[in-house]
Amino acid sequence: MQDTTNFLFVGVGGQGILTASDIAAGVGLEGGYQAKKSEVHGFSQRGGVVESHVRWGEDVGSPTAEKGTVDFLIAVEVMESARWIDWLRPGGVVLINRQRIAPMTVTAGDAVYPSDEEILEAVKARTEDVSWVEGLAIARELGDARMTNTVMLGALSTRLEVEPEIWLRVIEGRVPPRYVEMNRRAFEEGRRAVS
Repeated sequence: MQDTTNFLFVGVGGQGILTASDIAAGVGLEGGYQAKKSEVHGFSQRGGVVESHVRWGEDVGSPTAEKGTVDFLIAVEVMESARWIDWLRPGGVVLINRQRIAPMTVTAGDAVYPSDEEILEAVKARTEDVSWVEGLAIARELGDARMTNTVMLGALSTRLEVEPEIWLRVIEGRVPPRYVEMNRRAFEEGRRAVS
């Protein structure tokens, strides 16, 4: 692993962005790194944009990555992948959950939600390393759409050196006991979705 690994989790309120970033920071610590995180809630309670930076490394200074230095962009909503792509370093990794949540400008008829092709074109201008994840569909199959963020964490885990058992231990410590087994399954399905 390089000196510092930068993650940026993006989506909208209610998608579990902050929980996912808490888990990622915990995994970094359990994996033997310094880990810091920073979050911006925005209008998260109303479906507004939410972003959360997580950084792992030997000596992590700021909790926030600089624009153009993010190694992993995890977009839990499709359009957010294009909105935040400038934060990704050239050649970085993008994981996109196939879930569209139309912003107010689209629902009011003042804008048009871009097509998957337009979003992919914007993302691929920065990197070819893009994976689409059926996170919401997988979570619904498991019985709870709220597991989408855990599916995305499973997908992310396949790209890192930290053992899956560490991820699962941190997830189990973060979610209510009655949801532990469902989150374990969501994590494993996320790993399978990109393998």
